[in-house]
Amino acid sequence: MSPDLWMLLAFAGLLIAGVPVAFSLGLAGAVGILSGLSPAMLATLGTNTYNSIAKYPLIAIPLFILTGLIFERAGVAARLVRFAQALIGPRHGGLALVAVLVCMIMGGMSGSGPADAAAVAMVMLPSMTRAGYPRPFSATLIAASASTAILIPPSVALILYSIVVPGVDLRALFAAGLFPGILAGLALLGPALLVSRRYGWEGGTPVEGAEHPRVGETFKQALPALFAPVLILGGLRSGLFTPTEAAVVAVAYGALVGLFLTREMRWRDLWELLGEAAVISGVVMLIIALAGIFAWAGTMLGTFRHLAEWIVGLSDSGPLLLVLIMLAVLVAGMLLDAISIYLIMMPILIPVMQHFGWNPVWFGILLAMNIAIGQFTPPVAVNLMVTTEVAKVRLEQTVGWALLFVAAMASALVLVAVFPEIALWLPRVLGYNLG
Repeated sequence: MSPDLWMLLAFAGLLIAGVPVAFSLGLAGAVGILSGLSPAMLATLGTNTYNSIAKYPLIAIPLFILTGLIFERAGVAARLVRFAQALIGPRHGGLALVAVLVCMIMGGMSGSGPADAAAVAMVMLPSMTRAGYPRPFSATLIAASASTAILIPPSVALILYSIVVPGVDLRALFAAGLFPGILAGLALLGPALLVSRRYGWEGGTPVEGAEHPRVGETFKQALPALFAPVLILGGLRSGLFTPTEAAVVAVAYGALVGLFLTREMRWRDLWELLGEAAVISGVVMLIIALAGIFAWAGTMLGTFRHLAEWIVGLSDSGPLLLVLIMLAVLVAGMLLDAISIYLIMMPILIPVMQHFGWNPVWFGILLAMNIAIGQFTPPVAVNLMVTTEVAKVRLEQTVGWALLFVAAMASALVLVAVFPEIALWLPRVLGYNLG
């Protein structure tokens, strides 16, 4: 049996056995080195793991994770909810609309779907339950809406994509993700409103059980939160700071908001959030580090090249292969997190993308949209796991609603695939490099 096959079988076997993805990648890479290269090459393990994470842009990932945690603790989600309620008013499906809008705005701060889902679910679920929405529906809608965080900048997944794919401008990716992210949110909003009206679910119940909030008052309270995406994206566009520096600015701004404006966060909380962000970032960085062993072994053995040649040989039709790739990524998104998918699949997909001349920015947005769908599609569904835990419902109770929203977001994915300018128009107008 070839070393390529040994490495891939080892990876698949370890995943099936329940070994964490990070260690599955590292151990499978070691198997590939032992079976196809000299055992002396195991001495490169330390160098490969270090080189995988010794990249300046990666600093943005733990910082944006910390940003999301800070804004969650600062009470930003509750203020955004009250402002959205004040704008929309009491009506059928009003709270469903609020949930989608708040998730999209929060996605512009955290860049993380699970963090977005947790923050919004804690605020919205009690309110939606009192208004008559079934908890499985509410949990699924929030999980699906929070998945837009992977598209709306700043996105942790797009940061990693820009590192894995050489020559891709992260600013172009951020700009390209904006309209598809909004389109995905609108696609979710349509069926949510239709279902709400069909069953007569009432919206507009205030979060705190008080009278309907006033627009002016709630706008003032939500203004610091609404300014955060403007600060991040405006600074990037103006050239005032790089994407990595934008993450530093976001952390500083979030701390100022929580400590001095909303006053819902104390210095002790900030210290706790630093520890929590370090733990989450440690998991992410461990995956990236050990994936470096897998990537190096696969490159040296020619595994990725062989798989890419096999994919290209399946058909001469670029659109057909694109559909097959999207289906494969969707299945992967149902089982793995975004970071693992990028690290595992991109070494294989980059040669395919180059063979058919697909724009790397557009292709990255398609992958992100696909992974976003996987974040609320059982059996794994990381976003859905968060919201069902908050809602105290079983995951299987949400399957029917999840399929409805999968179909909705898939329609947005098809539109971006058929009309690439939905993603590419904004970065082109802004003058960013499209690769």
